[in-house]
Amino acid sequence: MLLGELGESPSLEMVNLVFEMKAKGEKVISLAPGDPSFDTPKEIVEVAHRSMLEGGTHYVGSYGTPDVRKAIVEKVRRKNGMTVGTENAIFITAKMAVYASLASVAGEGYEALVPDPGYFYSEPVVLTGGKPVRYRLAPSSFHLDLGEIRKRTTSKTRAIVLNTPSNPTGTVLERGELRELYDFCQERDIFIVSDEAYEDLVYSKEHVSIGSLEKRPERVLSVYTLSKSYSMPGWRAGYVVGPQDRVALVNKLLEHTVTCFPPFIMHASAYALNEGERFVQEFKKEYVKRRKLLEERMAEIPALRPAEIEGSFYAFPGYAGGMSSGDLSRRLLREQSVAVLPGTAFGPSGEGHLRLCFASSEETIGGAMDGMKAFFAAHAPVAAHPVRR
Repeated sequence: MLLGELGESPSLEMVNLVFEMKAKGEKVISLAPGDPSFDTPKEIVEVAHRSMLEGGTHYVGSYGTPDVRKAIVEKVRRKNGMTVGTENAIFITAKMAVYASLASVAGEGYEALVPDPGYFYSEPVVLTGGKPVRYRLAPSSFHLDLGEIRKRTTSKTRAIVLNTPSNPTGTVLERGELRELYDFCQERDIFIVSDEAYEDLVYSKEHVSIGSLEKRPERVLSVYTLSKSYSMPGWRAGYVVGPQDRVALVNKLLEHTVTCFPPFIMHASAYALNEGERFVQEFKKEYVKRRKLLEERMAEIPALRPAEIEGSFYAFPGYAGGMSSGDLSRRLLREQSVAVLPGTAFGPSGEGHLRLCFASSEETIGGAMDGMKAFFAAHAPVAAHPVRR
């Protein structure tokens, strides 16, 4: 049974522990979950409310309402540089979208390449009957290593998963390396599932959608979410843009599972995509401040080895001291009431790192870094390390 092969979610395990501790009245300062501290803008909420009052509570087509599909197409043309039509777009929550995209390209006994360190892509590969094969990102920079990808590719490889900006590393992939990868995938007839959840949170580079390298969608399935850009994580709102035949297969999966997503959520999402760029920019200004605060506070801790945060709202610093990242995260929680995620939650190459999320308030970030500073002062006094650029 495929579900029996899966373990618990490494991130939700820590997040659930934090929730349990808080429910018991215990103090926890958490940089663990990737949940924006901002509420969804009221204008977006009001659109959903009005839709419900006006009857937007019935079944709709599984591809999505016409207004949201039109908004998706206009957004990816405007912001991502893609040439697509509504036949290339479907509304679906992003985490499910990764699974559905892989299901649309899966074959019997297939393999899919997933980044290491990287988000939790192995599980959807297993759920679609495939074998996940990790490809190591370049040490220190966490950019693509095409030689490594070539080495991991076999005749069974049907797909490669990308994530830019990256969760957990904060790396933003550049146009040149994306072009090299696309050309390789075209040569080997491999599909690309591109997770671009943090597309709007880029600080020192430009975000490039690999789908923009195609004249028309052919082998790239691009996955997007409204969770981060518009602070809508609880809405479970997202979408896939890709080749018409593969999007049709994603639609088939929805027809036989959830049937459709709530129309009032889709109407609100259409409004966000059409009218919400000001919210995106307001949130980004705050994340820029929080990023600066976190980088300054990490620099105060000699044991940490931070890299520049190019995008997303995560830092992925290395650390000295020899302790496993799992033990370190547990001891931080036990001794300082600070919750972070261990690097190994994101693959074997994440060992020796911690993931710190700065989607929380500046007060929370400051309190957490106070706790980390005290912990490392007691356990790992080493020479200072500059930020890697």
